Amino acid sequence: MRGAALASWEDPGEQTRGATGGPWRAQTLPSHPAPFPAPPLRTAVSSSLDLALSPDRSHPRIRALRSAPMEVSKKLVTTVSGCADDALAGLVACNPGLRLLQGHRVVLRDDLPAIRGRVALLSGGGSGHEPAHAGYIGKGMLTGVVAGAVFASPSVGSVLAAIRAVAQAGAAGILLIVKNYTGDRLNFGMALERARAEGANVRMVVVGDDCAFATPGKAGRRGICGTVLIHKVAGALAEAGASLDEIVEKVTAAAKAMGTLGLSLSPCSIPGSKPSFQLAEDEMELGLGIHGEAGVRRMKVLPADKAVETMLEHMTDPSNSSHLSLTPGSSVVLVVNNLGGLSCLELGIVAGAAVRCLESREIRIARALVGSFMTALEMAGVSLTLMRVDEELVGLIDAKTTAMAWPNIPAGPATTRREEVPAPMEGPRKPQDEPGIGPGTVRVQRVLERVCSTLLDIQDKLNELDRGAGDGDCGHTHARAAQAIREWMRSRPPPAAPAQLLSALADVLLEQMGGSSGVLYGLFLTAAARSLQGRSDSPAWADAMDAGIEAMQRYGGAAPGDRTMLDSLCAAAQALHALRSPGADLLRVLAAAVQSAEAAAEATRHMEAGAGRASYIRSSRLEQPDPGAVAVAAVLGAVLEGLRDPLEAPH
Repeated sequence: MRGAALASWEDPGEQTRGATGGPWRAQTLPSHPAPFPAPPLRTAVSSSLDLALSPDRSHPRIRALRSAPMEVSKKLVTTVSGCADDALAGLVACNPGLRLLQGHRVVLRDDLPAIRGRVALLSGGGSGHEPAHAGYIGKGMLTGVVAGAVFASPSVGSVLAAIRAVAQAGAAGILLIVKNYTGDRLNFGMALERARAEGANVRMVVVGDDCAFATPGKAGRRGICGTVLIHKVAGALAEAGASLDEIVEKVTAAAKAMGTLGLSLSPCSIPGSKPSFQLAEDEMELGLGIHGEAGVRRMKVLPADKAVETMLEHMTDPSNSSHLSLTPGSSVVLVVNNLGGLSCLELGIVAGAAVRCLESREIRIARALVGSFMTALEMAGVSLTLMRVDEELVGLIDAKTTAMAWPNIPAGPATTRREEVPAPMEGPRKPQDEPGIGPGTVRVQRVLERVCSTLLDIQDKLNELDRGAGDGDCGHTHARAAQAIREWMRSRPPPAAPAQLLSALADVLLEQMGGSSGVLYGLFLTAAARSLQGRSDSPAWADAMDAGIEAMQRYGGAAPGDRTMLDSLCAAAQALHALRSPGADLLRVLAAAVQSAEAAAEATRHMEAGAGRASYIRSSRLEQPDPGAVAVAAVLGAVLEGLRDPLEAPH
């Protein structure tokens, strides 16, 4: 269960086995022997120890764990055994700058000799927070990382082995950067004491940046995503040749000027286990930890801007003893961190909201980092980190690093007030008929109004047809086109000249219709309009139909028989070829074209889709005609009815 303290008698070979029990195949560095035998007991203390030892067993999160029926989450990894080892092995296999330390769950820089005479930086903690911590190994950041099992602190023996490895590589001093969790403090602290007994120059900085609790308990503030900024500041100082004492002094000051707060929409779960807690569909939790530890408040789901405002208010509230003090004019580094399962789309929206909210408080965002920096497995949530900075700290944040997880951010402030690139000049205006209501214009209006009313009438039918093979919005898309055409006709009389009419309609649909249908109709009408330039004879309409279909096929990739709108269009085009015969009757030929289009649309019921979203659906599930083909047949039918109507001005 989440929150239980773990103390395990680990197999001495466990540290070097993958999920299959076989040895790692990745490159390893030799383990450095201890001058004294290692004890047989290795402890892995859960990072959630503080919650587990809490006397308050009536906490709502505890009650939820006991009573709520929960299922094991679906994952590609079905057991926690070996998954931390396998994840590190994969990381090292894909990064030539990293090496595993033989016999331990430790990753080190490949170029250890380069640290001779410089301070080495080691960090780590439980797995499940990727890309932390191993993603921050590299020149200008960490020298190495010690990883525990999922959400469990690393063993004392592995921390000690990492210290020995960098000490024997010639490090001038060693700094341990540790998140404030009981297990991490105990295990890194024990290793530090043993290393000092061996003569190593080692110090430890404990990071506690959580702003959640108004009155933190004896355990203090939890260490969360702000730790990554400490990695960066310390790494830049070490790379510049700073002494151990100087680095400790500056990162300690930086850590005190930093705060982080998390917000979650869902729980997380260790592989093979049930979720650590439950949230109702309409709930979010403020201030929870990176292992799923309880936060400070549950509330109804808020939109991104309101959620961000709530987070920043809590983080900076002076009545909260763990708050971060910000005054107008302050300069900060902002980190918008994905806790694991939030979409990148939402993350960008949250980032924009955070910048707007800080700007409204007259806070300058010297730098903004947006991405996944310290996660909680698959938790759908976000954390915000703010660090007050001066020019020196900004320079350290900007300093180069080879760490794979550190973003390549531009050196400049974040702001919503960036000047936009001017819109390009429009091309030469297309020649248009002089506005006015003549017989041709009235006829065009009558036909277009009939098309619009038809599309609106069959909106629900098209949506229903589309649900079986697409996303169920075909009717909405065509209705949007109808409304856009009506609005366009209200703004000015449509041109009566065929080429100008189709070109103008193409502009309207490309701008307003949306979806792939809008582009396909736009392609068709643009190509047809080009074919009609300077022509108004009956054969020109047959040529225009062929030109439009050719353009759709060239860019859309579909062909007749692929169960798309092209099936109806191509059938109608074949019938319209009769217009090339001398003396052909336009309405009679168009009526035949409509019948052909309707028959072709019905025939798509029995076709296997070869293009569009429907091509990903098994043919056995496609039992209805294609909605796009049905829509085309309906449009052609409406054109025919509009042309047959008595000529009178529309009301």
